[in-house]
Amino acid sequence: DHLRQQAYLTKGITIKVFDKREGRREKKYCFYFEGGIKSYIKSLNRGRSVKHDTCFYVEKEIQDTNIEIALQYNDEFNETALPFANNIYTSEGGTHLSGFKTALTRTLNSYARNHGLLKEKDENLTGDDVREGLTTIISVKLTDPQFEGQTKSKLGNAEIKTYTEQVFGESFAIFLEEHPREAEAIIGKCLLSAQA
Repeated sequence: DHLRQQAYLTKGITIKVFDKREGRREKKYCFYFEGGIKSYIKSLNRGRSVKHDTCFYVEKEIQDTNIEIALQYNDEFNETALPFANNIYTSEGGTHLSGFKTALTRTLNSYARNHGLLKEKDENLTGDDVREGLTTIISVKLTDPQFEGQTKSKLGNAEIKTYTEQVFGESFAIFLEEHPREAEAIIGKCLLSAQA
């Protein structure tokens, strides 16, 4: 599973593993995913009813940091968010995840207000509202990662919050404008969560 995950995180790279341990029949494993983390999202959402067919995806370099994010909503109530820093799973999140969450909430509220999906008297959607049924992968690659916590499973670089927020916020706003059907399905899901 770990090797499959690494193949998703490094699109276009083939990972081959040969099990040549004595006393066993030789086994060969090969992992390759052209779509990278977009393929990972599709795999995670397999068997779930997705709210929109087009998976959001952005990859951008900013200040020597590579930021790659993919997301798609489904009908479930739980959230699946997998944050990575230099291909290391940061189970406690960190600055890349908090930058993403801030931009997600702000961008969806802005779109909903500008398109009349949230009326003046309506309260803004909360972070919990916009993350229900969300499947997302946030992958950052940086030269000097600073990990926090006893298990080093949280990214601490302060600037990464700003970079992630900027890259994701701008790209996701464009995605919503260019995909109005997807945008309505996403906002509809968030509004249902808010009402519940």
